[in-house]
Amino acid sequence: MIFEVLTKDPKTRARRGRLQTAHGFVETPVFMPVGTQATVKSMTGDQLQALNVEILLCNAYHLLLRPGHETIQQLGGLHRFMAWDRPILTDSGGYQVFSLSTLRDLDEDGVRFQSHLDGSTHFLSPEKAIDVQAALGSDIMMILDDCLAYPASRFETEKSMHRSLIWADRCKKHWEIRGRTPNSPWNSGCVPESPALFGIVQGGIYHDLRRESAVRLAAMDFPGYAIGGLAVGEPKPLMYEIIDEVGPHLPAAKPRYLMGVGTPADLAEAIALGVDMFDCVMPTRHARNGWLFTKHGHIVIKHAKYKDDPDPVDSTCSCMVCRRYSRAYLRHLFIANEILSSVLNTIHNLHFYLDTISRIRQFIELHHFDEFLAEVRKAGFTPS
Repeated sequence: MIFEVLTKDPKTRARRGRLQTAHGFVETPVFMPVGTQATVKSMTGDQLQALNVEILLCNAYHLLLRPGHETIQQLGGLHRFMAWDRPILTDSGGYQVFSLSTLRDLDEDGVRFQSHLDGSTHFLSPEKAIDVQAALGSDIMMILDDCLAYPASRFETEKSMHRSLIWADRCKKHWEIRGRTPNSPWNSGCVPESPALFGIVQGGIYHDLRRESAVRLAAMDFPGYAIGGLAVGEPKPLMYEIIDEVGPHLPAAKPRYLMGVGTPADLAEAIALGVDMFDCVMPTRHARNGWLFTKHGHIVIKHAKYKDDPDPVDSTCSCMVCRRYSRAYLRHLFIANEILSSVLNTIHNLHFYLDTISRIRQFIELHHFDEFLAEVRKAGFTPS
């Protein structure tokens, strides 16, 4: 993976960049739709490409359990399995494992957990997390980290942060060993080159712990860095404080990825603080629940006031849904529990996010991102 910073906004930390991977280029800032089980719910690959999705996130935890990473490897890797020829980032499964606190047993070696599907027992070590993602054949993989919910005591957070650093070192060493092994391709031919590995900064809401995590991870020299453990219930201003704290301690020449965040306004604020990559289930999950994003706020399409509304969701939106369908029709589909409701709502919400990111890139290139950010803060969403 090669990352290049193309330009910077002079009044914020926002930057415009480009990632080069084995499966193509990714323009940054970038939003990655979440394809949890090798699919973005209700979307086909063709529909995602029509929306100009550049990179997907897939979930190693879910794919480990079903259909199994060995199965996917035997079938040629995740790209061939899901017929997606653009870049893929896989997470380590750490967040999913640790969120199932009643089904797991954690120690320094890794985590033993029960499948939420059938109760079967599995063990995930840092090395196993690398092996699973290598079998999947992703372009970017994540270390195994220890995630904590909010709130957590300083004692718990410090212990968790140090465990994550130990695991990060083990992941990095195993990744390097695999890359040096002669005649042993990373993914048995699934991808033409070794995937990049990102470290993950932890440390909860404690500034000094976040600094320590960032500095020590930077010394390990990962190809990229993520900020994890946010958007788990902490107040938004505190989340922004932590991002602001971490950024200056990460290498400027490496991509920065904020995991699991967030609203369009969150993306704009984090980009102003130097973040390059994002993922979040919000646009797709909200779409299935009838919550649609617009430049003037959101609408909940099931509300009765839209029963006879002939207008599109957003008259300024250029997506195929807003060009063709009325709010009344979309409400009808949702109330009738039609599958098409999820499809059309998801197309609109993903278009909204991707269009927002596209326009942010343009504002950065023009060195006027501060003006865009000011309008976002005023509007609460994304302005015209």
